[in-house]
Amino acid sequence: MTTTDPAASSGPASSGFGAHDVRSGRVPHAPNVRDAPQTRGQARTGAVAALEAEAASLDAADPLRTHRDAFVGAETSLVYFDGNSLGRPLRASVERLSAFARDEWGGRLIRGWDESWMQLPFDIGDAVGRAAIGAAPGQTVIGDSTTVLLYKLVRAAFDAAVAADPARVEIVVDRDNFPTDRYLVDGIAAERGGRVCWIDVELTSGVSEEALRAAVGPETAVVLLSHVAYRSGYLADAAALTRIAHDAGALVVWDLCHSAGSVPVEADAWDFDLAVGCTYKYLNGGPGSPAFAYVATRLQDLLAQPIQGWMGTADVFAMGPEYRPAEGMRRFLSGTPPIVGMLAMQDTLALIDDVGIAQIRAKSIALTEFAVRVADELLAPLGVVIASPRDPDARGGHVTLSHPAMREVTARLWAQDVIPDYRDPGGLRIGLSPLSTSFAETLAGLRAVEAAVRAES
Repeated sequence: MTTTDPAASSGPASSGFGAHDVRSGRVPHAPNVRDAPQTRGQARTGAVAALEAEAASLDAADPLRTHRDAFVGAETSLVYFDGNSLGRPLRASVERLSAFARDEWGGRLIRGWDESWMQLPFDIGDAVGRAAIGAAPGQTVIGDSTTVLLYKLVRAAFDAAVAADPARVEIVVDRDNFPTDRYLVDGIAAERGGRVCWIDVELTSGVSEEALRAAVGPETAVVLLSHVAYRSGYLADAAALTRIAHDAGALVVWDLCHSAGSVPVEADAWDFDLAVGCTYKYLNGGPGSPAFAYVATRLQDLLAQPIQGWMGTADVFAMGPEYRPAEGMRRFLSGTPPIVGMLAMQDTLALIDDVGIAQIRAKSIALTEFAVRVADELLAPLGVVIASPRDPDARGGHVTLSHPAMREVTARLWAQDVIPDYRDPGGLRIGLSPLSTSFAETLAGLRAVEAAVRAES
């Protein structure tokens, strides 16, 4: 299977995505099942030709198309639909990692800690804050894995809430939040003598204002929410949900794993308390790259994080008899920072800074709207259902396609170098990274999905 390089795509000239009605919610005409076989075949051929022309036109109009060439592997015929799990590496990051091993690690050795490495978690953290989550300096740090950072912040928030009001013993979370989030909340509640308040949600959407308002109250200590739902791609109204939690007197921890680098986040403007996000998805930090933690300035010296390590102390090299937490974001570190793991994300953060998250979001909407149109045209007649919000303002950077055969379809596609991922029940996720994905690639991949569904049906 081949994909068309967007820089070489032909099509009508356009100044941007708006000329192609990319925000339209229209559903294209699907072939009538009562048509004669020849008519149906002709209709499908015409539909595919129209979609190919549209993809070429969208690629030609894409103001971000030249950035695709900056990613390793984007020039190949492989179709990559899993940028919402692991982003492609930038070519600049390959050079950065090589230079670091040769010049800084190999050349400066232990002196690197004094020269720059001790400060790197905070410098890169501030870059994440500036480029990806709308946070002023001094509130974001690169630290441990997403799981460890979520544990630290949820546990710290819970303890602070209980200390201020012993009646606040509940942690609110939805039943379809990412497994780590649910497992952590359950464990922290058991560990600290609290309890979990579960919100039931539809698998094709997420936590609504009404659902959260019904769940919080005078016993709520902490609310843990995902900005973009990992299964459906539902994009929560983070500002509104934060206000609801605050009105109930609770602290909010936001999981930004599926939104940082893909959709706009305004942590300061939306009055976030705390947030955690991974860096190997839309920030292209590489497999297992460390997560980031955001703690609003007003809370930093009020929270006691539970994993007390030497890197979080007021004087790292005093090595005294007792733990004395540092001021500011350093207190949320524990052990030695994973320096090599945080290098690659710098290149994507610089690119986001240059392009702007608004343009990235516009391309993301255009890609997912196109994917929905293709699915309606080619996949709906096969029984495939869109299991994500159709409203682009309520959808993040991925689209989930539902069909009973999707587990087998995914395995078949991987063998053909078409790489989506699978989530129960029967969901194939199409993750479209705006900086590295073209419309031609999207169409090629969805045509492969159509063929695989036919083969497995």
